[in-house]
Amino acid sequence: MTTSNDVPTLLDELLRAGAPSGYEGPAAEIWRKAASFAELSYDGIGSTIARVGEAEPLVAIVGHIDEIGLIITHVDEKGFLWFEPIGGWDPQILVGQRVEVRGREGLVPGVAGRKPIHLLEMDQRKKVVELKSMHIDIGAADREEAESLVRVGDPIVIRTEPMQVLGSRLVSKSMDNRLGAYVALESTRRCAEGKGPGGSMAGVAAVQEEIGLFGARTSAFELRPDIAVAVDVTHATDAPGVDEKEVGVHPLGSGPVIGRGSTLSPKVFELLVETAEAEGIEYSISASGRNTGTDADALQIARSGIPTGLVSIPLRYMHSPVEMVDLQDVEATIELLAAFGSRIKAGVDLSR
Repeated sequence: MTTSNDVPTLLDELLRAGAPSGYEGPAAEIWRKAASFAELSYDGIGSTIARVGEAEPLVAIVGHIDEIGLIITHVDEKGFLWFEPIGGWDPQILVGQRVEVRGREGLVPGVAGRKPIHLLEMDQRKKVVELKSMHIDIGAADREEAESLVRVGDPIVIRTEPMQVLGSRLVSKSMDNRLGAYVALESTRRCAEGKGPGGSMAGVAAVQEEIGLFGARTSAFELRPDIAVAVDVTHATDAPGVDEKEVGVHPLGSGPVIGRGSTLSPKVFELLVETAEAEGIEYSISASGRNTGTDADALQIARSGIPTGLVSIPLRYMHSPVEMVDLQDVEATIELLAAFGSRIKAGVDLSR
């Protein structure tokens, strides 16, 4: 099912949800309702597992469902909200954005404000803005009015809606990494409804990735997969200022990016490449000499070690409210992982 502008309905709903790390409930609820085809289970911090089949080997496709956000640390006497980040922010992006606070009785709209440029000294104008010099304004007259709606510890996200641009490209907040959570569930569903998994398969919506890869670690203990593939986003290399010599060649529209590196299983990498080539799916390769900065880092050292792969989706303007993706890349990633789940059979050699 799709919306009128051909954005998958589930993806559209996930992108609209405000659910930063540690406060993933609204997005997790949407994901769980869509996972009715599978057997659901949960870890202790809110990650959701949707499993199909009971045979071995068990393949886990893991995408984190949290996004970056803010958290209220203080409400001052004039009703302004002060905050610290949840996850990694470029402060320049936050200036002047509309936001929403998940308050006592519901969502409270506001704006991210700072001292106007007209009132800055010349030397201040030359400095990069810092988060500590910004505040949230919800229009409250004073602390009492503000605290009737919000309180310290309430989460905040940017308030925006998905927007289609030319071709099959979509712009939204929280692409990092509702895309991965969406792909994890959709590839599991298609595998189950198609050829079926070679053993069994589970899609995982992991929490708290942006603040420490925590949900991938706990869900791996809960699920005990034989193989894991993390699904995340990576920098599209066709945007101005991106150096292909540093990050490889994977522009929008080039399909999934298969990770290869020190912390990733060589055999899972080869199996992913074999699957892509057998299915006629265009792909590219990214290399990592140390950690990947994704849930793959936590998965591969969970329990006694899990053979782990990484598949990424090219994305422009990461950690901003205008993250851009090509929906054809999302579809190709789903096709790759659904086929991968079907091809993995008992007895597969994953030794290093």
